[in-house]
Amino acid sequence: MDRRRFLALSAATAAALPLARAAQAAPLEYKPGLVEERLKAGETVFLDFKASWCTTCAAQERVLDALKAGNPAYEQAITFINVDWDAYGKSDLAKSLKIPRRSTLVVLKGNKELGRIVADTSKGAIQGLMDTALAAATA
Repeated sequence: MDRRRFLALSAATAAALPLARAAQAAPLEYKPGLVEERLKAGETVFLDFKASWCTTCAAQERVLDALKAGNPAYEQAITFINVDWDAYGKSDLAKSLKIPRRSTLVVLKGNKELGRIVADTSKGAIQGLMDTALAAATA
């Protein structure tokens, strides 16, 4: 391959990468009633209680993003919802689920909680929770 063709292909590939990332489904932002609506529709819901200033939340987000990038089935089957801790940490949702703090991840299906992680940033734990959600979503 000549240099000109190599550079053209490299530029095209680099331009396409942001488009591929944009195609990934962005998590929904929580608003009252959203979780109930999605659960009634039969969806498996993955809640991420987080704050913009929380370093543990940021570490969890990096792991979540990497896992989603490695397995597109997660985003295809699971409904991810971000819950802003500063706005909704004392909400009826947080109270009903007994959410102790930000950096809490919870999976729900129907009227059941399938699992949760509190302040854990390990890839294995988060992947285990996501696999639980995927299994419920595809069952």
